[in-house]
Amino acid sequence: MQDMTPKQLYQTIGKNVAAYRKARGLSQLDLSLQMGYKSVSVVSGAEICYGDKHFNLEQLLKISQILEVELCRFLTSND
Repeated sequence: MQDMTPKQLYQTIGKNVAAYRKARGLSQLDLSLQMGYKSVSVVSGAEICYGDKHFNLEQLLKISQILEVELCRFLTSND
């Protein structure tokens, strides 16, 4: 993780959020709504880092609470 660039970290976080979200049986829209958004764009864009979009700390905290996953689990590459 020490050799990771910020972009790689954002990609890792996005992949992990997607994996945990799917494991809980939630769609991107379900997660977006529970986070307080009315559309899927925040979650969908950040999960794949589309246009350099990524989750901020507040969003990650909400996601960890919704998915009941420790926040640090999003930061670890599982590759």
